[in-house]
Amino acid sequence: MSTCPFLFVLFLLAPQSRGDGGFEQYASQAEAARNADRLSDAIPLYNKALSLKPSWTEGWFSLGTIQYDQNDFKNAAVSFQRAVALDAKTGTARIMLGLCEFELGDDERALTDIEAGEHIGANDNPSLRQVAFYHEGLLLQRKGQFEDAQKALDAVCRDGVENSEIESAQGLVALRLRDKLPPHAAEEAILRVGRAQCLAARKDFAEARSVYAAVVQDDPELLNIHYAYGRFLLDRMDSAAALSEFKEEIRVHPTHTLARLQIAAVDYKVDSAAGLPYAEAAVKLDPSLPLGHYLLGVLLLDTDDYQKAIPELEAAKLKLPNDARVYYSLGLAYARAGRAEDAKRAREEFQRLSKPAESK
Repeated sequence: MSTCPFLFVLFLLAPQSRGDGGFEQYASQAEAARNADRLSDAIPLYNKALSLKPSWTEGWFSLGTIQYDQNDFKNAAVSFQRAVALDAKTGTARIMLGLCEFELGDDERALTDIEAGEHIGANDNPSLRQVAFYHEGLLLQRKGQFEDAQKALDAVCRDGVENSEIESAQGLVALRLRDKLPPHAAEEAILRVGRAQCLAARKDFAEARSVYAAVVQDDPELLNIHYAYGRFLLDRMDSAAALSEFKEEIRVHPTHTLARLQIAAVDYKVDSAAGLPYAEAAVKLDPSLPLGHYLLGVLLLDTDDYQKAIPELEAAKLKLPNDARVYYSLGLAYARAGRAEDAKRAREEFQRLSKPAESK
């Protein structure tokens, strides 16, 4: 079954000109049955027409939409695959293929095809656009790619979609939860956080802040609630209030790494010495996070401890080989340490990686 009511998709296509007599008859009857909502009759007629003319792209697409609407996702995927193979420039068919793969549990292919279809374009179909971004957000949330997931879900909210499904997805993303039904988490709180995120996406910041503050008051020990609220406040340029929330998250959940990294990032260049202990603790708690090594490195560099900064920045470089910021900071650290050749190579790499961004 589809995940929520607003995801029901049905497309009506203009008929294609035909030359074969038998094909023309079956195709005409198939479209007539479809237009009359006699979908069970339309399917065998489409199959007969397509057996005579397998290159009929619109026929594969129409058959796929009927199969999708009847929850026959396996056969619908086959039909959309044929449509995509015949016309790779049709974003609508590629998105529909991804939606079928989502329902079949093939998350990797679903995400690839949905994102590819979005890139190609969906013929300015707003309903399909909402469906695609919603599913993309869910797939990214399951992968733990919360920043990208929020961007996709924000696009749905900006289109004016309001329902519990989108709010639940937004809440899970904001609270950095990958599970559909996370343990020890209040479902109502997740929905309210999601509502706040949707309000923020629609630039209703005052109401969003009010909703967030109420959730924080009602569920102060919910994992990541202070972190999520802090991120919201930071986006509103309220650094003082954001820092307070990040510190409260650490008080409630002492091993919270990301809250420490947020504090370190806010303190950088403002009070780097104050941010250092948070970055150091974050790296100890989770040495695998490249952002932790990068932030610790730049904080050490900013407090003139360039010798200790170098290994941290080099550790960040191993996992962020295409991040120009790492090479910029490394160039500064190497230069201060008197490592002229290393500094030159780091600056050259920084310039190379910066060129694409500058040309955009």
